[in-house]
Amino acid sequence: MTLLEKVKANLILQHDKDDALIEMYITAAISYAESYQHIKEGTYLDENMPATTEQAVIMLASHFYESRDGSTGGFFADSALAGEQVWKTVNLLLRLDRDWKV
Repeated sequence: MTLLEKVKANLILQHDKDDALIEMYITAAISYAESYQHIKEGTYLDENMPATTEQAVIMLASHFYESRDGSTGGFFADSALAGEQVWKTVNLLLRLDRDWKV
């Protein structure tokens, strides 16, 4: 299953009208993951992504899609603070595969 298919499954999205948009969000989420983990840009184009990192990318790309205006926590959120929890969870997942540098 591709990342696009996984993000769409996470979003419960069956049409393909937003595929290009979701691909952009996936690219941004992967870029964020690589930067946060202190690894070379493009690493995940050549290497397998750890499961925890993949889950973080799926969650972050889904969050970008659901809160395109940047002001909400997503479609199912009844509080703008829900967006903060998404970032906390994503960062916790990304820390597991982080290249810690001093």
